Amino acid sequence: MEKENQNENSRRNFLKGSLIAGAAATAAGAGLFSSCSKEEEVPTGAKVKLLSPDGKLVEVDSSHLQHCGAGAPPEEARKGIPGKKFVMVIDLSRCKHALKCEQACKAAHHLQPGQDWIKVFRMQDSKNTAPYWMPKPCMHCDNSPCQKVCPPGATFKRSDGIVLIDTERCIGCRFCMVACPYSSRVFTWGKPDLPKEISEQPGSPETGFPPKMGTVSKCDFCPDLLKEGKLPHCVSACPNGVYYFGDINEDAVTNGDETLRFSELIRDKGGYRLYEHLGTRPSVYYLPPVHRIFPFKEAEEEGKS
Repeated sequence: MEKENQNENSRRNFLKGSLIAGAAATAAGAGLFSSCSKEEEVPTGAKVKLLSPDGKLVEVDSSHLQHCGAGAPPEEARKGIPGKKFVMVIDLSRCKHALKCEQACKAAHHLQPGQDWIKVFRMQDSKNTAPYWMPKPCMHCDNSPCQKVCPPGATFKRSDGIVLIDTERCIGCRFCMVACPYSSRVFTWGKPDLPKEISEQPGSPETGFPPKMGTVSKCDFCPDLLKEGKLPHCVSACPNGVYYFGDINEDAVTNGDETLRFSELIRDKGGYRLYEHLGTRPSVYYLPPVHRIFPFKEAEEEGKS
């Protein structure tokens, strides 16, 4: 029981201590809440129901909805959290195709049918080798081709390594989709089917919603959660500890249950990055599918398509 409590505390507080100072500095220096003056914060008495990022229905005073967005305004969202360089490690030996990461991501960002910011692929390197499951989010490349080809500058890279999209600037040319060697981006072809309380929320590159027709979207590493010292939705939702997330500057990553040194994890378990020869310098690393904790099962055997 004591170990379980320690693990739960680790899940909640790993990033909190290291990020809270940066988040506070960002909020204070950038004026993220400057639109929430004392006068504006006076409750109106009118309640509005909203969906929280974890899919729960909550009720808030309408004054908060009118004046406070969930994420930073577009220009402030470009700055990133000072002193941080975020990194993700995906342990392929742990993936069981539970798809909890996909489900949590879709619910949090209100993605439409057919849109997946994380895709889990059945992989097999050759005819005589064993198959395995491979999740693939956006790689948040240090040398990102998508950013270079974006005419209006809608795609941008922050100081903390996160690559985001400003849908207010996106013109739907899809040059970025062609340039991305990882096929990490999706296009919103039709008008999103959203509850009114979601569609009327102020948009922010840090939240990725509400989605807009004719624009591109992708995995964003959940920067709105990072400012609060929380792990991205996919990391927290995975029941098998597949995803490790952390700060490469601090040389620490966690899957919520265990916290490890990033450098040692990559060195000892043969970590690698996809398409290293392209020079994109991804921020997502993989650990090979050896010494698996689950036997491989096809999707249909588990009742999934």
